[in-house]
Amino acid sequence: MLIHFRTRIRSRTTTNPFNPLQTLIPKSSKTLKMSTTQSDAKPKRPICPSCSKPARVCLCSRIRTRNLDNSVSVTILQHSLERNHPLNSTRIAKLGLKNLNVVTVLEVDFEARFEIRLLEPGLGLIGPESSGFDQVRETEMTQKAGFEVKGDGKCQDEKNRDLIDKNENPCEKLDKGSNVDAINGEGVVINATMIKYGVVSHLSHIWKVDIHGKKPKFEHILTSTMAKEALRGGFVVKKLERKKLEGNMELELEENEEFEIKVPQGSVLLFPSQNAIGVDELKSMHFEVKNLIVLDGTWSKAGRIYNENPWLKLLPHLRLDLDKMSLYSEIRSQPKVGCLSTIESIVYSLKALGEKVDGLENLLDVFESMVGDQRRLKDERLSKRTKD
Repeated sequence: MLIHFRTRIRSRTTTNPFNPLQTLIPKSSKTLKMSTTQSDAKPKRPICPSCSKPARVCLCSRIRTRNLDNSVSVTILQHSLERNHPLNSTRIAKLGLKNLNVVTVLEVDFEARFEIRLLEPGLGLIGPESSGFDQVRETEMTQKAGFEVKGDGKCQDEKNRDLIDKNENPCEKLDKGSNVDAINGEGVVINATMIKYGVVSHLSHIWKVDIHGKKPKFEHILTSTMAKEALRGGFVVKKLERKKLEGNMELELEENEEFEIKVPQGSVLLFPSQNAIGVDELKSMHFEVKNLIVLDGTWSKAGRIYNENPWLKLLPHLRLDLDKMSLYSEIRSQPKVGCLSTIESIVYSLKALGEKVDGLENLLDVFESMVGDQRRLKDERLSKRTKD
């Protein structure tokens, strides 16, 4: 079968993509539905443009101090289906924290490609390990129908391809082989491609790593001292989404930029993987946390974000050792004690890391009031149904 690639790199924003405090939200396709009569259209409830809640339950006035100047910046990777959930707590973080970046993350529907560049070009490229180019490659023919989040085993094998230039067939370019200049021509040090559920077909990088015949994984990159040192200085990750174009006899793919994120030095991922460590252990290692990355979604959605964004494996993983019930209570079920909402996780993490800014506790008060609103509205609906 002949496969054509139609490459359209569409930037989601016209502002600086490397600003860690900038909110990046991919465009979504909109379908306009026309009603047959004017009377069919139901009036929409007024929505607050700041907190995205209905005006009658607006959160804005409940926050005592907006844009708290948190010294540890926060990056939220938000599942695309979580953004409009009435109980989503990221809206509170957006109102309350100044140093915050929210990135909407889509599930991999067909295929996705990742490009990673160092914030300090040239770091980790000089030395005995850089004398050779290590390209590991795997083609996974069997797609998994589901996945299971099991700590260190979450991130499946990963894959990469060379950069796609205009009017070039990436399959042909890949088959001709790669070298350091090819992958690093635009500063790219890691290239990965994957299909659904985190299944990786190709992974290539500039460091020489002996994987002893094992399937390629991002974790293997960290066995290189030079790679670890280079990535510790921070990096930029770009995700490119590939979709099949329908209506043609031949398979055509369209590639669009989904996001580009700056991961600065001192970044950690808040995620309870098998290798995650507590705050005290992190402090004993003299690791200064400067940026906290949080996954926003239900636990299954957060697990899928983790699986389908293998670059997260390159970061230290932080866990919260708390024995607390979420303020969600019975409104939104949690799998076990210690499973918290996004805003709770952020506040407790920042406090554990030594954040001194006043007003963090108020964000939890606002969240509790939002949950109370939802509980009251739920009771009102049930009462109305009973009367009817």
